[in-house]
Amino acid sequence: MTLTPPPSQQTPNSPHRRVLIVGNYCHDVLIQNNTVVAETLGGAASFISNVLDSSSVSCDLISKVGRDFKYDVAHPPIVAPEKETTVFKAYFDLAADRVLKRVAACDPILPSDIPDSRFDIGMAVGVGGEILPETLEKMVEICDVVAVDIQALIRVFDPVDGAVKLVDLKESGFRHLMGKIGFLKASSDEALFMDVEEMRRLCCVVVTSGEKGCRIYDKDDETVVPPFVAKQVDPTGAGDSFLGGLVVGLVEGLDVPDAALLGNLFGSVTVEHIGQPKFDLTMLQRVKDEVQRRKKQCNLSSSHNNDHDEFHARLSPARFQDSPLQPKLLVNGHLCDRS
Repeated sequence: MTLTPPPSQQTPNSPHRRVLIVGNYCHDVLIQNNTVVAETLGGAASFISNVLDSSSVSCDLISKVGRDFKYDVAHPPIVAPEKETTVFKAYFDLAADRVLKRVAACDPILPSDIPDSRFDIGMAVGVGGEILPETLEKMVEICDVVAVDIQALIRVFDPVDGAVKLVDLKESGFRHLMGKIGFLKASSDEALFMDVEEMRRLCCVVVTSGEKGCRIYDKDDETVVPPFVAKQVDPTGAGDSFLGGLVVGLVEGLDVPDAALLGNLFGSVTVEHIGQPKFDLTMLQRVKDEVQRRKKQCNLSSSHNNDHDEFHARLSPARFQDSPLQPKLLVNGHLCDRS
């Protein structure tokens, strides 16, 4: 399973910038037992650009914020002076799942906000309703492949308290564009709001399941990609970091299952932090080394799917680079030392 643009997105060779990320920055407020425990930079675009920047993958980011935006970011946003920055409040209770509410919303991102340059990969990753159908259509026109997080398409917000709800993809206003994109990512909960069997005939569908890893669906195959062990502190941004890691792998030329394994790795690191994780430099270098090793291995063999477990095993020591615990690795059903 390799990265091949759909016919509508195949274009003549031309100078490209690597990745275009489209989605608003947010201000996230984490609340537990009616007490604010953290306030951080949020939005899928922020987590994804963190992964790409840390992995030395060139990207442009289009985001809108209000004049109240207070974060120093590597990719400056468009400021809408008459608006507030999008704000989400996440309520955590040990006895219940997270409750998410959008309490302020900045302007949507318009097609005119998107540059006319060409990109290898576009990422439509809105979180607060800022991606419009016409904006996604513009991305399809200028990007060889577009990866979409389904939350950008199916989230709606209670008009009274801003509680996040989901609608079926068929009712979202985006269904007609699904045959033009390359990848559709959804959590296992979000996947209930689309027909996976129908979507897999149109694009590659990736469904994440947290500590269970993820599952890849395309026209011909269904692949389970294993997780990495993590101690969850805050799940916010884990799916975004996953998508960032997936795209890093695709940019590096990995097959989709191997790229998704990178996604699982970055997602597992993210859940262990509140807010943006700062990825360990030694870990990043070891990941880069293993990616290059994997690419050479795949170039020498026309059939390398059976080596996927080995790639997972070799990435695991990098994942636990700074951990005082040195876990053994499960390879082909056997526990092995990290060396």
